[in-house]
Amino acid sequence: MAKEYLIGDFLKRIKRPIQLIDDQEYKLVTIKMNHNGVVLREHKKGALIKSKMYEVKKGDFILSGIDARNGAFGIVPPELDGAIVTNDFWYFEIDANIIAKRLFLELTATTWFDEICKRGSDGTTQRIRLQKNKFFNQSVMLPEGNEQKVLLDKILSFKSGQSKLESEIQTQKLLTTQLKKSILQEAIQGKLTADWRAERALSGAEVEPATELLKRIKAEKDQLIKDKKIKKEKVLPPIKAEDIPFELPEGWVWCRLGDICSKTGSGSTPKGGKSAYPTTGIKFLRSQNVYDDGLSYEGIVFISDITHERMKGTKVQAEDLLLNITGGSIGRCCIVPKDFDTGNINQHVAIIRSVLSENGCYLHKTICSPYFQNMIIEVQTGAGREGLPKNKMDNILIPFPPLEEQKAIVEKVETLMQKCQALEKQIKTSGTNAKMLMQAVLKEAFLPADSSDKAGEGKQEVVEV
Repeated sequence: MAKEYLIGDFLKRIKRPIQLIDDQEYKLVTIKMNHNGVVLREHKKGALIKSKMYEVKKGDFILSGIDARNGAFGIVPPELDGAIVTNDFWYFEIDANIIAKRLFLELTATTWFDEICKRGSDGTTQRIRLQKNKFFNQSVMLPEGNEQKVLLDKILSFKSGQSKLESEIQTQKLLTTQLKKSILQEAIQGKLTADWRAERALSGAEVEPATELLKRIKAEKDQLIKDKKIKKEKVLPPIKAEDIPFELPEGWVWCRLGDICSKTGSGSTPKGGKSAYPTTGIKFLRSQNVYDDGLSYEGIVFISDITHERMKGTKVQAEDLLLNITGGSIGRCCIVPKDFDTGNINQHVAIIRSVLSENGCYLHKTICSPYFQNMIIEVQTGAGREGLPKNKMDNILIPFPPLEEQKAIVEKVETLMQKCQALEKQIKTSGTNAKMLMQAVLKEAFLPADSSDKAGEGKQEVVEV
């Protein structure tokens, strides 16, 4: 059996006004939208707080009068006991004689309460907020007596299974991430192309060894220097036996990053702050634009043609590699697409330009591998912000296969990565379906078997649970 109630019948708004002390520090609370909970906003001295404030207690059900319609409500956690809020935040006593507190809290985790808050809100486009009378006069159908316990038991049982499912999904995500790392590591150790080498050996096909490829690269680099297209740089130190991290297949060779590149180095940031970035112009790429799977143009800024020419040493070309060399995104690397026109970079991004463009794709896989990422961690410097300076970047050892094998490695890796992406898509779909199933099960659980749709009857809409 279900009975009709008004929200105001079982939710009683309460207020605990507090007299602020000037030199006392207070915890101020905010509520995240989309059911993301009650969190600490900031600490603040009483003297700096100009609004009338109210105290909340752990276990209070609290909502934002402004954003309740967007799922901004939740329970005050123990660590925020005694925190303070403005009058824009409402908190309540729940009448357990009408609805068990635990059942009500489970209800608020569904779209059921979102809809109630939407219908209880009103105002202009920019000032829509919960309206006291409209909210408290919302009608709902609630189960009676023992039916509440039955429903709650059903919900908790389902949530237990849901939790196990979500845990399994997270495990699958982790395993997929580890698989992708393993693919890249085995690629640069020659393990993915062991069969490829065996087939070439059996067929008697000649493959130019990496030593000869390096000679060609050096000759090309010397010509670029002679033609004054690039500057001659300091000779890199020879590779010692004790420097070599792992054994390479026959035909491969160790070299340093600087040996196979015509350019490595970072850009700079124009003076003037935001005023240095016009609304249109030359694309100015920052660390937030660089991801392993490609360039992101979200949040892209621009520089003028004049600034671009002034920074001519860091002009970005198609098929360049861009590597983040500072901060939390250090190590992220992408290939600039072939149809890229022109751009520039700031000081947090480095250009890595291969002497031979054919090496670029393999080099990208190498940089993204666990081996290279660990090398970045080992050699980065910087007191407050980690950084990878040019001299240390140039000295990082690269496992260098023959050009034909590089192409085979890239093809193999991309095939396997496509399979990983398909797995990730399946996992994401499973997670989405799990959430949808949760809502569907809860909705079904809250609808009594003999309920009828009362929407539209009379002046007041009735929401059934």
